Amino acid sequence: FPRTDAADITCSFPISETFTDDQKLVHEAVLAAQIAVIGALAPGVAWPDMHRLAERTILDHLVAGGVLAGDVDAMLDADLGAVFMPHGLGHLIGLDTHDVGGYLDGTPERSGRPGLSKLRTARVIEAGMMLTVEPGCYFIDRLLDDALADPVRRRFLVADRIEGFRGTGGVRLEDDVLVRTDGVENLSLCPRTVDEILDVKNGGAWPPAVDACSGLRRAWCRPNPTIAGGPMRRYALAEATPA
Repeated sequence: FPRTDAADITCSFPISETFTDDQKLVHEAVLAAQIAVIGALAPGVAWPDMHRLAERTILDHLVAGGVLAGDVDAMLDADLGAVFMPHGLGHLIGLDTHDVGGYLDGTPERSGRPGLSKLRTARVIEAGMMLTVEPGCYFIDRLLDDALADPVRRRFLVADRIEGFRGTGGVRLEDDVLVRTDGVENLSLCPRTVDEILDVKNGGAWPPAVDACSGLRRAWCRPNPTIAGGPMRRYALAEATPA
């Protein structure tokens, strides 16, 4: 039988016609984390380091948006990233959606630190691996309350800004990537940028004519024009001109 791999994709977008400023802040923080990880992911990289990169990127954006204040290195030392991204960055994917092989004999053990403890693997990445890259940023009452009650983490939280995000849920963006010797190939062809999402919500064409986010390394493809159900055909999109 031919091999058929699983897929695991998450999209987040507002139900309103557009993004509020705060919705855009959170969405772009998560998108920046996804771009950072996809850009850094390659054979020889440790998966927990990619999780920390995602946390760092999200925290940087929350500082810029006035939700947090202070030194991001100190936030990471205090495990503040796990308040906003309490799950692992992603998992192996193959014949099963959450595939086996995460913690094998002779591979790194599971961390006990918040956030990192939720990773389904701590392995060093190898060419040929398929993984999900799914950073997220959420505002969960229990986690926020615990952080506000903890003097170590409370000092980073801008309380009035935090209160404004309660009840808003959060954002997760999840793509499936194939690790190659020179980086990754993103097999998830979803609208990801704010402009892409708004364009599709308003009836715009997808796939687009121009790749607005080449940093996601999306492997554009279309149905086979000559063989019904045959292999998808790869093609290149023009890259967007920098503003």
